[in-house]
Amino acid sequence: MQASSCAAAPALGAASLSAWRRAIRVLFFVLGMAMGVWGAQVPAVKAHYGLDEQTLSLALLAGAGGAVLCLLTAGALVARFGARRCVQAAGTLMLASLALVLQAQPLGALFALMLLLGAGSALFDVAINAEGSALEQRARRKLMSGLHAMFSLGGMAGALLCFLLHRGSVAPQFQLAGSAAAMAIALWASAAGLGSQRTDSEEAPAPIAWPRGILLWMGVLTALCMVAEGSMYDWSALFIRQELATDAATGALGFAAFSAAMAIGRLFGDRVRERFTPVALMRGSGVLATAGMALALTTAAPAVALLGFMLVGLGLANVVPVMFAAAAQVPGVSPAHGVAAVSSVGYLGFMVGPPLIGALARWSSLTAALWAVALFAVLMGVAARAVLGRSG
Repeated sequence: MQASSCAAAPALGAASLSAWRRAIRVLFFVLGMAMGVWGAQVPAVKAHYGLDEQTLSLALLAGAGGAVLCLLTAGALVARFGARRCVQAAGTLMLASLALVLQAQPLGALFALMLLLGAGSALFDVAINAEGSALEQRARRKLMSGLHAMFSLGGMAGALLCFLLHRGSVAPQFQLAGSAAAMAIALWASAAGLGSQRTDSEEAPAPIAWPRGILLWMGVLTALCMVAEGSMYDWSALFIRQELATDAATGALGFAAFSAAMAIGRLFGDRVRERFTPVALMRGSGVLATAGMALALTTAAPAVALLGFMLVGLGLANVVPVMFAAAAQVPGVSPAHGVAAVSSVGYLGFMVGPPLIGALARWSSLTAALWAVALFAVLMGVAARAVLGRSG
């Protein structure tokens, strides 16, 4: 059995598995919190640099470029250096970029920081997902949805923290710097609980994880989901604040509502995966996400829009955990390479989707542009049978 960092290790007792699981859970929480803090501060970034939607979209695209370029080599990096070192290096890069994004003034600095933020978060994501897959295989039970629940809880915590700090009149640049410092402490403390061994694959890891075959199709399906998820990260706060004319604190609740519902869905996700087929789960996810976006985009009441975002979060909750778990179990492919290959396509949705929404908003309005998210959710549900049938 292959694992990203702990393969060929001796059998672990219950206590060791529990400690390993706790470390991974904290790291998922840190990644989610970083994304939640970022999402809540997008309006502040827009104001700080004096950006319109089109220029903001280009900055987000820089983050997408950093993520995709890193994802192509992430599997090889994890295989060569181990998850622990990758988490430490990538996490430090991610949090440093986040802390500095409102400290800079030149627009070029924003693009450079977004590139680094995308690259750091992508490698961090692959490393902890590969570790989660290795843990799930060693424990011989489904754990991935529960781990991803910690990501969603972290996102909710980050958004709520920014809400409270906005209410306390703390400047956005200090919100980013302080939260990044706290996350760095948790990251380094938890990374020590990860395995540091390299993969035990008999074949040398490919330097670039080009998605092929079933991994490519899994990536496409994941991308359809992650367009919606990425749009919630980057545009939900701005939608609540700008389109519904609320304040910055209320805007931060948009992403918090989405993350809270996603966390709830993932906390029960492992049970859902046991009871429903993947195709049924994907179709239900598409229906809920589409209904939620329609509700949010057709109301003038912030509370109703928040409810809509919650439905989107609940609908999308278990799509990525299911796809990453499947990618990590493709025969003949190490977990790190499987996750990286699917992620490299999936993150095209997560990272390129939000800039696309921004470009559409430039031509029309943010409300009109976000209808594209509902369209991608429909396509995700429709395509599920074809893709998951191929994987079976």
